[in-house]
Amino acid sequence: MTKELLEAFEKANNSLLTKDKSLFGMNVSERTLCGALMLHLAEELKKKEVFSGYYVDVEYNRNRGGKLKTMSKTAFGEDEKIITIDCDLIVHSRGENISQDNLMAIEMKKSSRPKIDKEKDKERVRILTKDGYGAWSFDGETLPEHVCRYILGVYYEVNFSKRKISLEFYKKGALFEEVVIDY
Repeated sequence: MTKELLEAFEKANNSLLTKDKSLFGMNVSERTLCGALMLHLAEELKKKEVFSGYYVDVEYNRNRGGKLKTMSKTAFGEDEKIITIDCDLIVHSRGENISQDNLMAIEMKKSSRPKIDKEKDKERVRILTKDGYGAWSFDGETLPEHVCRYILGVYYEVNFSKRKISLEFYKKGALFEEVVIDY
């Protein structure tokens, strides 16, 4: 399903760059760009039956039953630290599809933001795309305690002055492709 998600993302991003190009000329906020990308991504996902029952949400932070989405930063060897998640843009079933609730997590940043903020977003995408953490993993019957198992993670960085978008794609907790787009 990674291929289908990547294809939907690329088509949505191309649509964003074509139909909402004016946003990139105004140095708008990350939230505005995420909202616009959300609309294009939702349109692309509607075209494929495999994505039926999935939603595209901006800064969504709840799990089934209204619980806050959390992740454990122990995934990369740190002392256990549970933090809440509100990813910039996600594709998920809102807890309705237990076998595969989470499909795509996107974090967006302007290139002018501090490096530490960018690194935190990249780390979040890596953690969200892992299959599980340490002593526990997904059992196929209940949602995991912490958010994970996103099939595709995207780190999206916009450089307004150079008119470039840097994209990093993640799966299973690892970077697998980097792309730079001129717009």
